[in-house]
Amino acid sequence: VCFGLLGPNGAGKTTTVRMIYGYSPPTAGELRVFGLDVVRHRRAVAARTGVCQQDNNLDPDLTVEENLLVYARYFDLPRDVARKRSEELLDFIALGHRRGARVQELSGGMMRRLMIARALIHRPDLLILDEPTTGLDPQSRHQVWERLDELKRRGITVVLTTHYMDEAARLCDRLLIVDHGKVLVEGSPRELIAAHAGRYVIEVAEPSAEARAFVASTGYRSEDLGHRLLVYCDDGEAVFRRLAEGACGGGCTLRMATLEDVFLRLTGRELRE
Repeated sequence: VCFGLLGPNGAGKTTTVRMIYGYSPPTAGELRVFGLDVVRHRRAVAARTGVCQQDNNLDPDLTVEENLLVYARYFDLPRDVARKRSEELLDFIALGHRRGARVQELSGGMMRRLMIARALIHRPDLLILDEPTTGLDPQSRHQVWERLDELKRRGITVVLTTHYMDEAARLCDRLLIVDHGKVLVEGSPRELIAAHAGRYVIEVAEPSAEARAFVASTGYRSEDLGHRLLVYCDDGEAVFRRLAEGACGGGCTLRMATLEDVFLRLTGRELRE
């Protein structure tokens, strides 16, 4: 299962996961992981939790394999067990052929996959990934996604933070959309899109007064961004034809609704702002 926190930079996603794995103690209330209070039982929670932080904190002076073996010592893994697991994990992330390479020789995508492997060295029940694909090229992002899909199939619970709507829709079974430290909604990506955006979105560029009046008359939910008018509806093709046939403005397009539309509906601003 993958549970996601989706929101813009500064929404509170990283702060939340830091509290979950015990790095930042909660300032109010109570937080439990595996039924344990994360403040009083920090070590017990950490023993069952793998963490891949947003920033690269691999040791550049060590090889790929040495980064895993050194990290395994924090969990008191016997040397032979650590070596076997490191071999398995390097094969899993497709870096077995680079086990002797220095970290600084790796690409950004390879480093990110190595950090995920390191977080799995002690076979945790919970894996926390903070913005795992930020800064990666599309191919590297998909390589990370493929590994996360496999981890889900193996039964590992994943908590993922991201500001990429496509990543959240692709990976997450359940999702919290957060902004300014507050939870806006919770549900599966499909449920959230259906409830807050509908099936289709019609984008009208440079909408005319006639287009605005027509949209208002339909009673459909809409968002007027000035130079763009977004119309949310379930029967988009019929409305689109009416707008396309009339003087809608600079042109209109029809597309499927996304999580970014949900965020815009809830906050009045776009996720990437």
